[in-house]
Amino acid sequence: MKTRVHNFNAGPATLPLTVLEKAQAELLDYHGLGMSILEISHRSTAFDDLMTQVEANLRQLMGIPSSHKVLFLQGGASLQFDMLPMNLLPKGGSADYIINGVWGKKALQEARKLGNARAAASSEETIFDRLPDPSRADFDPQAAYLHFTSNETIHGNQWGEAPSPPSGVPLVCDMSSDILSRPVEISKYSLIYAGAQKNAGPAGVTLVIIREDLLDRVPQNLPAMLDYRLLAEKGSLYNTPPSFSIYMLGLVLRWLLDLGGLNEIAKLNAKKAEIIYQAIDQSGGFYRGYSRPECRSLMNVTFRMASEALENAFVKVAAEQGLIGIRGHRSVGGLRASIYNACPMEAVKALVDFMAGFQVIHM
Repeated sequence: MKTRVHNFNAGPATLPLTVLEKAQAELLDYHGLGMSILEISHRSTAFDDLMTQVEANLRQLMGIPSSHKVLFLQGGASLQFDMLPMNLLPKGGSADYIINGVWGKKALQEARKLGNARAAASSEETIFDRLPDPSRADFDPQAAYLHFTSNETIHGNQWGEAPSPPSGVPLVCDMSSDILSRPVEISKYSLIYAGAQKNAGPAGVTLVIIREDLLDRVPQNLPAMLDYRLLAEKGSLYNTPPSFSIYMLGLVLRWLLDLGGLNEIAKLNAKKAEIIYQAIDQSGGFYRGYSRPECRSLMNVTFRMASEALENAFVKVAAEQGLIGIRGHRSVGGLRASIYNACPMEAVKALVDFMAGFQVIHM
């Protein structure tokens, strides 16, 4: 087998090797059933047991209270851009959005197709090199909800603490790229959604954690597959769920529990980010971090070099040395190292060693 590369892709992202090995070992025969997890019925006792355990482990890791429902859906975070306003933005109402990057902007654009939504705060004028200042935000105290993106993958900024909405306004978060990377106080949030393919598993399953009383706001006669209330009532089994992705999510949750939970992975993630940012800041300007230091993401380290030609050379030579996925998002260019939970310290050290060597050659 080819030696595994150091994978810095922004998503789908690297998975823990032990998780992949476990899935490989069980692929042909899941728990003695004589068939693969890919083949068993989603109405079977075995799959019901799997769903129950996955939800229990997620609740344990994140401290999800009984006041919140957990849904395992499809369509990625992009479908949630539409499902959220369809379910929670009433006719004649308005929703507030904090825009600190491309994904928050896309969420707002989709919401505007379905109702009245506005940017209550934005850092677009500085091309998202920082977070908006909540103290200068124009929050609507009557908003149906306040939406923000906890970590923006493209420009590399991240909220250390969640913004505080006006009293009584539900807080909604797109947590796709930093869910399970650190502890969060779930009681602050009315709804969290996250595509799994960054920190939680492979592409295919989307987590929605919703405060149960919000389900009373869901309007009648929504299409069944877009109705939070119906999907919650059916335990995410209205139709065939993304069964293999849920199984893989379960293996990742077990891996996190075995590591010691979110406090432990948060320490590791902070250390990985510190090592790369230190290499950038101590390069004498050869590498330039994009996001302002106080807003830097611990998940997606974005940086630039003196020219696009130099950046292209960096990506090319890095790939030749097994450092994959470092090119920045196609919309902005530059460089980006995504160091989600499963990115090992070994990969981070290999990257900073390469950065140092590349600088010596190209200074």
